Amino acid sequence: LAYTIMPTINVYRDLLFEALGKVYTDEEFDELCFEFGIELDEVTSEKQMLVREQGEGKAKDASDSIIYKVEVPANRYDLLCMEGLARGLMVFLGRMDAPRYRVVKSVGSLQRMIVKPETSLVRPFGIGAVLRNIAFTQESYNSFIELQDKLHQTIGRRRTIVSMGTHDLDTIEGPFTYEALPPEEIKFRPLNQTKEYTAVEMMELYSKDSHLRHYLSIIQDKPVYPVIYDRNRVVLSMPPIINGDHTRVSIKTKNVFIEITSTDLNKAKIVLDTLVAMFSQYCSDPFSVECTEIEWPDGSVELYPKLGYREETVSVDLINRKVGISESAESIASLLTRMCLKSEVVERGGEG
Repeated sequence: LAYTIMPTINVYRDLLFEALGKVYTDEEFDELCFEFGIELDEVTSEKQMLVREQGEGKAKDASDSIIYKVEVPANRYDLLCMEGLARGLMVFLGRMDAPRYRVVKSVGSLQRMIVKPETSLVRPFGIGAVLRNIAFTQESYNSFIELQDKLHQTIGRRRTIVSMGTHDLDTIEGPFTYEALPPEEIKFRPLNQTKEYTAVEMMELYSKDSHLRHYLSIIQDKPVYPVIYDRNRVVLSMPPIINGDHTRVSIKTKNVFIEITSTDLNKAKIVLDTLVAMFSQYCSDPFSVECTEIEWPDGSVELYPKLGYREETVSVDLINRKVGISESAESIASLLTRMCLKSEVVERGGEG
């Protein structure tokens, strides 16, 4: 029997309530989740989770702050972080309009990433974007890292299809090149390490790492490994394994360069759109994302992210029949708008 495992996210209750502008009882929030189409799976805390997993001794310094474990639909990547969950609920409750996400161009020249032909041997697609003048708090920074992990595990299929790297743009200089080189020719200081390693040495180093060892097989047997450089040959990352330490993002980072590499361009677009839509709220110009030029191996140039909108006209009768309901045009438009799909009734030949 095939079934889909629903992703679960952990959100701090008090932070979520602060974002919602209201305090709920557990029962009230459970009811709100049910109405919205998600499920409050468990009410716990960091301390309780550690006690359960590792015993009392490991949990003595852990936080007692209440955590809600919320189960979300497998195709709602926008709900995989506190920002998206709070935004979705606020629109659902009628306390805010769904934001309009905008792609903007930088004041100066655009950042550019050049995709080299040899990447087709291992991971052919590379796209990017910039979050400009972003202001992180410790909580939003943690959420930014956690969303990347959730996207890696879900739509990214444990990084096999899509992986992402986020970088402090002020530590590097474009244009960037996305290349694929023999592993012995790649050398840099990986995240949280104190010295440089070749890619061959990194494979040995991370074979004992409880987290990263699971991803090594994605590229280990390839003749070339993916690698992203800046114009001065500073390594941003070796996808899908590890970022360079030079470009590490911190709570103080103001400008973030995001790169996505993938074997599936459509899934790469979805991941990039999701990541920038969720965290552009913290930019000085909220919900705006600076585009990046992508130069493909054939010389063509495209701008990313796409953040595309489309309009659909659907008959009331069709919706009612497909869903098995009997709602008016006005009711359907209102319900869709509450789910971030801004809708209005149009008259067409006397039929809404």
